[in-house]
Amino acid sequence: MGGGEEVKKEVNMSQLAGVQFLLSNEGKEVPLSSIEGKTTCLFFSAHWCRPCRNFTPNLVQIYTALQNTGKNIEIIFISLDRDDASFWDHFKGMPWLALPFDTGLRQKLCAHFGIEHIPALIPLSATPSSGVGFEEDAVKLVDEYGEDAYPFSAQRRRELEAMDDARRKGGKLQELLGCKERDYVISADDIKIPIADLTGKTVGLYFGAHWCPPCHVFTKQLKEVYNELKILKPGSFEVIFISIDRNKGEFQASMSSMPWLAIPYSDTARQKLTRIFTVKGIPGLLILGLDGKVLKTDGRTAISTYGATAFPFTESRVSEVDEALRKEGDNLPRQVNDPRHRHVLELDMAKAYVCDECQKKGRYWVFSCKQCNFDLHPSCVLENKVDIIKICI
Repeated sequence: MGGGEEVKKEVNMSQLAGVQFLLSNEGKEVPLSSIEGKTTCLFFSAHWCRPCRNFTPNLVQIYTALQNTGKNIEIIFISLDRDDASFWDHFKGMPWLALPFDTGLRQKLCAHFGIEHIPALIPLSATPSSGVGFEEDAVKLVDEYGEDAYPFSAQRRRELEAMDDARRKGGKLQELLGCKERDYVISADDIKIPIADLTGKTVGLYFGAHWCPPCHVFTKQLKEVYNELKILKPGSFEVIFISIDRNKGEFQASMSSMPWLAIPYSDTARQKLTRIFTVKGIPGLLILGLDGKVLKTDGRTAISTYGATAFPFTESRVSEVDEALRKEGDNLPRQVNDPRHRHVLELDMAKAYVCDECQKKGRYWVFSCKQCNFDLHPSCVLENKVDIIKICI
């Protein structure tokens, strides 16, 4: 669509394919003139196509919602099924109209509209010459924005993307985490916590799911940091879980092990946040600063590598912790012979370990024997210098 034009090509549908009438899912003939003046989309689909079967119920829900709010919309199903019986089996669950099943007709339409895969949803629009224009496939647009995608045009996509960008950069927690009907997030026991209570806190947006094994590992790490900061810096840090679970049961299973808050599972804000921040994989942790704006820090890496020490997880704080650890390591011997263990212990870095001397948890620098899985805090080694046989720098 060069030069900012929204319409890619002009066609006259009735002349193109010789269409005389449309069909309702009850088999009644409907005149082609019934779509005049309506926002009309062509829906290329087939019953044998799994992505089509997955997309169709979402489209039905959006179509029904739009009609219920007075939107003048019509969809025309163009079947790529193999036979008439399959066409009707697929069409019976659709509340819109269809072209009569005709393999020759669909080949012409697929060619004219450049259909290379299905499902495909092609919005039609009026052109200055009173013809019919059409735009790019709107399936992705509908998947991402739901009924907000109406009227499914390139202009509407630009508007929605601009709104997403404003939410992402705006620093307004209510606009980002809430909606018109909801100004709260929920706890694991379903208590409503006002979004306004998050103002002035560092907030982590945690994208995860119960079915994801790496999420189980990261949840445990995040939980330790969350509980530690609750003691060290009460009221300064909060986490909001954005579920990627497949159903409410999985969401509840996720929340059962989490001490923080969440976006309600039934709320479309979960999908909105995933889209706004282009979340491609889980677990993921985005950090919002005190101003509500997203920090550049990789939250998951910061938590996994540095723990609560890196709070408030800004780039400068992470760099500061990293530099301090580097200097600490520079002042430690590379190897030690310790009378408590028969092998040479080598200096290493670990995200978490338990010291075999004091039995306390450790993080970062450790003197370790990888053969025996034996670990000592640097402090436990160096405070017993008289017992150290040899230190190799």
